[in-house]
Amino acid sequence: MELQSIWGCGVSKFDWFYDQEETCLLTEGEVTVTHDGGSVRIGAGDYIVFPKGLSCVWDVTQPVKKHYIFR
Repeated sequence: MELQSIWGCGVSKFDWFYDQEETCLLTEGEVTVTHDGGSVRIGAGDYIVFPKGLSCVWDVTQPVKKHYIFR
């Protein structure tokens, strides 16, 4: 199943688990995603793929808006 949508979030911090692969493009904001392998800072204009099975913590430091597809 494929779902395309737009998602937004204010400044916050939360745990997340990907039960499907997600491909997304951040159009606004900034977030640091921390996982077992380290952390990565993602900002407006960044394109990223989160693999199925990834457990992580999202630390949204500037309100985020993204376009995404789950596969």
